[in-house]
Amino acid sequence: MKKNFANKNLHGAKSSKKDEFYTQLSDIEKELWHYREHFKGKTVLCNCDDPRVSNFFHFFSYNFEQLKLKKLIATCYKNPNTELFSDNKSERAIYLEYTGDKNKNNIPDKAEIGIKHLKGDGDFRSKECIELLKEADIVVTNPPFSLFREYVAQLIEYKKKFVIIGSYNAITYKEIFKLIKENKIWLGYGFSNGNAYFEIPSHLIKNFAKGVYDPVTRLVKFRNVTWFTNLDIKKRHENLILYKTYNKKEFPTYDNYDAINVDKTKDIPKDYSGVMGVPITFMDKYNPEQFEIIKFRKGDDDKDLSINGKYPYFRILIKKK
Repeated sequence: MKKNFANKNLHGAKSSKKDEFYTQLSDIEKELWHYREHFKGKTVLCNCDDPRVSNFFHFFSYNFEQLKLKKLIATCYKNPNTELFSDNKSERAIYLEYTGDKNKNNIPDKAEIGIKHLKGDGDFRSKECIELLKEADIVVTNPPFSLFREYVAQLIEYKKKFVIIGSYNAITYKEIFKLIKENKIWLGYGFSNGNAYFEIPSHLIKNFAKGVYDPVTRLVKFRNVTWFTNLDIKKRHENLILYKTYNKKEFPTYDNYDAINVDKTKDIPKDYSGVMGVPITFMDKYNPEQFEIIKFRKGDDDKDLSINGKYPYFRILIKKK
């Protein structure tokens, strides 16, 4: 396998130069392994990817037969920026359709992967890209973080299944939290030890502080990135093991809501049946069969939850079922 394939947020290149992060193949393999049963007979769309350099396209094309896919589609945003990766200097938006290994050499050949030009710029919101979206069963990609709300809204509007990468803080967006509360979207398995590493174009290196960008690996490290999905996964049905017991000193009550504050998800008391405020990291352990999400962040006075006048960082109010 070639190692220089990389995913690209080309839509982000239009709206924000800081959106250009390239997902590593190893991270894609680790996450998508958990969803393999969902791909059988399905058309997969990677609509934020240049198929010539995308690790998402690489993963699905090389595992097309193993996953028993029906079709793979990838679209590419028009990219006139010549500072980007040398293999990725598309001056015209393109899309690609792959239907499997026809010559049985176990390699997606150029003859099997024909590049077709789009009429427009390849924006995922364009009419022709939406037509490709309608054809897809599952969307898998790393969309531009700056357009995450709009991107997810489009997937929900067209009733698509998806596995996508986003900022952990997207949980706090009112549009995204509403979908989480309604069990229409949840977190995937995430990155190893909570650390996500992305390759970036050379012109973005200067934007990152020392310790974030590693000049040896050419990777940037983020701890606030995760996978979002609406495909059922085993993790979603695993109960969080609780061992702590409730006491008033360790779990104080909010000033403006009848609920106790829990600073760490692992410390949720096993013997408390009322409403509890937990950090947003709880969503990594959320099992809708074990807990019910009540609301986010605000007390009865519609102000941030507070304890003796102090405000803990965003809390999700939950209750055991």
